[in-house]
Amino acid sequence: MAASMKPPRRQRSSPPNAAFELPSHWTPQQALAVFECIELMRDQLWLAYGPDIQRAWRGQLATERTPPGLDPDAPF
Repeated sequence: MAASMKPPRRQRSSPPNAAFELPSHWTPQQALAVFECIELMRDQLWLAYGPDIQRAWRGQLATERTPPGLDPDAPF
């Protein structure tokens, strides 16, 4: 692609809790290739470790939430 024909640089803002910032110079094809690779890796991880992942995830969710206080006299 000629220098004058390059796609514009994408301006993306990362969420404040992002572990890293994605490159803004990837082409749509490069972004798709990375996305597909991650999707394949995710599928393989799930096949190999699905039940373990579920247990770990459940453990994280259980510790992050505090059950609401119950008032036995409050209407439902």
